[in-house]
Amino acid sequence: MRLWSIHPRYLDPVGLVALWREALLAKKVLQGRTRGYRHHPQLARFSSQRSPVACIDAYLCAVWTEADRRGYSFDKRKVGRSRSVRRISVTTGQLAFEIRHLRRKLRVRDRTRWSLVSELKLPLPHPLFRVRKGPCEPWERGQI
Repeated sequence: MRLWSIHPRYLDPVGLVALWREALLAKKVLQGRTRGYRHHPQLARFSSQRSPVACIDAYLCAVWTEADRRGYSFDKRKVGRSRSVRRISVTTGQLAFEIRHLRRKLRVRDRTRWSLVSELKLPLPHPLFRVRKGPCEPWERGQI
């Protein structure tokens, strides 16, 4: 499971669809509607919030918005009611890690999109996140 901290605009079609599916799975986990993934490190920043489900809905809303901008037909009914939530902190180190990780994936499966992000040092964050200086997040596995 990867719930990207970077803005969904950087993802290729395969990545955006995977993000939608994985964020919907994360929502089920946070709602207690599944047994698996309950302790997945990617969920830590959501489950630590006052309203974890509202936060994942805000996350999904931004993913849906990007998909809609591209002409995809993701089912917006799967996103809960829009509520104002407090933005979650993410570090510059995490964003740098994720853009490097995405570049490796894109180099293999989407050279055009790879060329768009190949020189990017610090990408824009997903709209749910606010950036602060710091190293890669402690919950991140596979740090480079």
